[in-house]
Amino acid sequence: MADTQEKIGCVYHETHGHVLKIVIDNAAKKNAFSPEMMLQLSDAMTLLDKDENLWVGLLCANGDDFTAGLDMPKFFGPKATAKPIPEGNIDPFGLKNRCRKPIVTAVQGIVFTIGIEISLAGDIVIAADTARFCQMEAKRGIAPLGGAHFRYITRMGWGDAMYHLLLCDEFKADRALKIGLVQEVVPAGKQIDRAMEIAQLIAKNAPIGIQITKEAGLKFIESGEKAAVDIIPKIRDRVFNSDDMKEGIQSFVERRQAVFKGR
Repeated sequence: MADTQEKIGCVYHETHGHVLKIVIDNAAKKNAFSPEMMLQLSDAMTLLDKDENLWVGLLCANGDDFTAGLDMPKFFGPKATAKPIPEGNIDPFGLKNRCRKPIVTAVQGIVFTIGIEISLAGDIVIAADTARFCQMEAKRGIAPLGGAHFRYITRMGWGDAMYHLLLCDEFKADRALKIGLVQEVVPAGKQIDRAMEIAQLIAKNAPIGIQITKEAGLKFIESGEKAAVDIIPKIRDRVFNSDDMKEGIQSFVERRQAVFKGR
């Protein structure tokens, strides 16, 4: 039976056989994440990881967009409500506890900042042909802190990774496919069905074999990822204590072009 929370501004989940479908539902705000939604996403991924009857995850979003990123004032403003992910929970960015089970992600429309990073923390990405990608943190005076700084490189190679991380440009689904950010592009409206089809195909295989395959693959890149993850607190402190971050957030709230000083 499906397990759902029918309300706006949440992340809910449904069980489809051995597949856990996790749905981002804040379409009125382009599926921007609140701290509460991030915790709900972590809880759903933790359920996937721990429930031995769940073998594959499918992450998707309602509406025209996957996510515009964080609801910035709720994370960084004076009324911020951000809370740490509970100890032992799965980290949606895969920087600490990473889900043992494979995750297929379906994206459409706006796929900005953390939307890309959450996708890359999974395993396979199916994109609608409407998908638009952008890692724009540096435009806000901060930096990618959810894994983009190393997962772009492992997926794309140095040149393509630096091209998009440093330009903070927007690019389309066909470009994302070419550089390995996504694995398939399908007509808009078909991405969730296709992701479910792939998830169900994975679920027909032996779950232990699939989980060990993922574990072994991660071991190959574990050392490099550890060093990249370990540096995040240092770069977070550097950008969070900068005048540029304050200007970036203020310009976002005031809907104007930021004026950075490099300090």
